[in-house]
Amino acid sequence: MGFWKRVRLSLEMIKFEHSVFALPFALTGALLAFRETRPAGPAFGGKILWIVVAMVGARSAAMAFNRILDAGIDARNPRTRMRHIPAGMLSTGFAWGLVTVAVLVFLLAARQLNPLCLKLAPIALAVVFFYSFTKRFTSFSHLILGFSLGIAPAAAWIAVTGSLDPKILWLTAAVTFWTAGFDIIYSCQDYEFDSSEGLFSLPRLVGIADALWIARLLHLAMIACLITLSCCFALGWLSFAGIGAVVLLLLYEHSLVRATDLSRVDAAFFTVNGYVSVLFFLFWAADMYFLGLRA
Repeated sequence: MGFWKRVRLSLEMIKFEHSVFALPFALTGALLAFRETRPAGPAFGGKILWIVVAMVGARSAAMAFNRILDAGIDARNPRTRMRHIPAGMLSTGFAWGLVTVAVLVFLLAARQLNPLCLKLAPIALAVVFFYSFTKRFTSFSHLILGFSLGIAPAAAWIAVTGSLDPKILWLTAAVTFWTAGFDIIYSCQDYEFDSSEGLFSLPRLVGIADALWIARLLHLAMIACLITLSCCFALGWLSFAGIGAVVLLLLYEHSLVRATDLSRVDAAFFTVNGYVSVLFFLFWAADMYFLGLRA
């Protein structure tokens, strides 16, 4: 198999395009940190670049590790049996090589950011790797996945400032609740398989209908955290317009799925949530630029 084909298959395996889910929130955290500390322009631009590299590295390592660990489960699940490792498109050894490269890229980026980022890098990797084990022993794996993405904006804050301000943890909480909510929706597809395999998930624990209600409550908690965050940083009306856009998108997301009809889960999971993160970032970045950063 040619090198570039392996690269293409690797990007498909780790769903590289789904980096859009967490990256805009990390960039929002970086912009909030910039708004508070006003570091030098060129230095800030460099930090943004290394934050992106760190995010991509950590997520790629976590996704490849998850595919390795779940290869046997994926092979037995009709929905996932054609994923790259169980289908034989990529070997486990190659996937381990991808994990190694991605970890090294992440550590390099952390080193370029600041000493605290490098010290915390192993903890961040432990969190994102730990998620892959959780479906084997806890029904709350969705929240752990949420936290794996939720640490991104706090990490971006640390990358810019070299320290942590508790206010940014409202964004960590918002991303945690948002991710857990849409992961619950996604996992409803595997209710029967998880039950037969003895795997843990909230849909298996409480049933699909109640799990969808829990997802709605988690997304309501996300909105509450975003409102609190905006107030903590004294942001303007554009930030609330962004929250309004998120509300409308989440309402649409939940309208796509019912306990008796999960045929549009992919649209709810992939398409809508991509718009949530991107539109949120655009509104909040505009608020900070037009109403804050130029003040």
